[in-house]
Amino acid sequence: MEGGLSRFRPLFSAVQTGREGYVQTLSEMRHFLKETDLSPAETAQVFAAAAALKAGRGKSAGAALAHQSWGLMFFKKSTRTRVSFQVGVHELGGLPVMLNADDLQISRGETVADTARVLSRYLHGMVIRCHEHSLLEEFARCGTMPVVNALSDFLHPCQFMTDMFTLAERYAPGRPEQYAASLKGKKVAFLGDTACNMANSFVLGGAALGVEIALAGPAGYEPGAEIRAQLKKDGLPETFTFSTDPAAAVKGADMVYTDVWVSMGMEAEKAERLRTMQPYQVNAKLMSLAKPSAYFMHCLPAHPGEEVSAEVLESKQSIIFDQAENRLHVQKAILAHLAAHRG
Repeated sequence: MEGGLSRFRPLFSAVQTGREGYVQTLSEMRHFLKETDLSPAETAQVFAAAAALKAGRGKSAGAALAHQSWGLMFFKKSTRTRVSFQVGVHELGGLPVMLNADDLQISRGETVADTARVLSRYLHGMVIRCHEHSLLEEFARCGTMPVVNALSDFLHPCQFMTDMFTLAERYAPGRPEQYAASLKGKKVAFLGDTACNMANSFVLGGAALGVEIALAGPAGYEPGAEIRAQLKKDGLPETFTFSTDPAAAVKGADMVYTDVWVSMGMEAEKAERLRTMQPYQVNAKLMSLAKPSAYFMHCLPAHPGEEVSAEVLESKQSIIFDQAENRLHVQKAILAHLAAHRG
């Protein structure tokens, strides 16, 4: 491992220190609210940095966030996102400040703008997991620190970046500098609620990285006008396909993906969603239509017997726990990238 790490040491050192080398330090502050907030070249840099951070974890202390305090504001329950960001800020030399939105004055009517202005006086960056994507945009607009989208009802960009990194580890093993390029032309089949935030992230991120996205779900659960408008705003074509036929979407796929059918806040729709989505369960029969080398992925938490069978979830094709681990490494690379751009 030491020999393998040495080839990434210049990059890893730059991430540790926050000096130029990993990314050029710019005066303009950056945010990560959506997949296209990183250019394809920057995504390649982040992937390479994440690989170096992963290889070097526990061998030396990080310093990209040294002497910095980063807020982690959560409006939704979380396991992986909360723990991975809290550990990540700490391992980069910073202090994670946990902020439960219900404990703050924002829950009693203080405006987003005022909250952003005040917290910008105390903190060096903010990670937010919320419902309305507009809250993230207003926080970024009114504050004076980098803001990271840790999930909104519209997009989940940190998860998408992690998913692509996890695939790329397999397509370009030992060559992190080629991770992003290795994804071009790969086919991802996304089944179930294709109007959800994860599907939106695959639509947007897939268009940016040249990944073919084949969506399959019930009529009425297809990508909406908001994500189409975002593609247009970012100057990207609609490269995804949508079908009500799960077999057609999965055929020849390099990776099959699903998410929960009943997201937080949709409990009242549970019975109807479970009934409508049942034909889109990822099971062994459906997986057999993908490439023999295909992987199964799920952002978790999973519900065996609903969106995915227990057999697939525990199969050799399933790489869900590699996904979960990689949230830590990819998010650390994103935080280091933003810190380097604070000016």
